[in-house]
Amino acid sequence: MHMVIYALVEASTHDDALATGKTVFDRLVGADPHAGAVFDYYVTFDEKDTSVAGKARWGELPTAAPVDSDDGQDLLERGWEATKEEFERNLDRVREVLDELSDGEIMRDEDLARHAFHQVGAYDGPTIFLYNEYANGIRHREQLDRVLEESEELWIVPADVHF
Repeated sequence: MHMVIYALVEASTHDDALATGKTVFDRLVGADPHAGAVFDYYVTFDEKDTSVAGKARWGELPTAAPVDSDDGQDLLERGWEATKEEFERNLDRVREVLDELSDGEIMRDEDLARHAFHQVGAYDGPTIFLYNEYANGIRHREQLDRVLEESEELWIVPADVHF
């Protein structure tokens, strides 16, 4: 499966932002020897040699944009809304599981009950769409606001990831 994720990175130029974003994505796919793989691979939107990912799958997106630009705000909103929607979908599933299944059924992971619990608590992976420059998932609004407030030159870099 494919999804678009976003790295929020501090940089002074477009090229620096893209390079730092690629470092974040490298960590998330395990290319960094000190990081475990969260996704299988990524394609940034500057790559032209693919027919199944990036622009070929999602159309034109900026390769990197200052967060305070119109493009940057659009990408940020996409990432945050996707994170919220996925959290709410999984939280609804957890509530449903708690109402409908016994403790034993939950323990046996009937209807993927425990998977829903895991997804609600995830720090990275397919339920998290925004990452800081250290490849840490941004899981709640206060965390996002902190990242936005702490940087003077914040950029957002999208990538198509496979999981």
